[in-house]
Amino acid sequence: MEEFWASIATDMIHHMEHYYEAYIRIVLSALVGLAIGWDREAKSKPAGLKTYMYVCVACTLITLISINSVGRLSGQYPNTMMDPMRLAAQIVAGLGFLGAGVILKDGLKVKGLTSAAMILFVGGAGIGLGAGFYSFVLFAVLTSMTVARIANYVERQRFRKSNRPETSADSVTAVEQG
Repeated sequence: MEEFWASIATDMIHHMEHYYEAYIRIVLSALVGLAIGWDREAKSKPAGLKTYMYVCVACTLITLISINSVGRLSGQYPNTMMDPMRLAAQIVAGLGFLGAGVILKDGLKVKGLTSAAMILFVGGAGIGLGAGFYSFVLFAVLTSMTVARIANYVERQRFRKSNRPETSADSVTAVEQG
């Protein structure tokens, strides 16, 4: 029985040595998804930490399976044409369905559009990480999060201006112009 478990452990170690980069991709996608989800969780949005982490890791995993299955299966079936990004295209369709689930309409107000867009974004990050495009994904995440912070600041400033009560000088100017 010990030989059996030793054999399994040896096989797992060999597999991990051979596919170490795939494991790095999965861990990195969990961290990226978690970071993006953290931003949404902090704002009490419908999708949070675990949702974004799962979406990103799932997209990475599906992309890894898609890419690696081409290499494995094309050797068995040499006359078969295989597209490694075919599953990635199906991921995008599924992300649209998932994103639609977080969009809520209440009268004339629509909520959840940013959450839906971020689900698509984190899915793209997962696909990119699964395909091995680390620098593109990390640059896109850092750039998007930085620009989103700037956009939040601009929105807060605009909201403050629109809700500021008129001062007496503003009232006089308005009367003079009116």
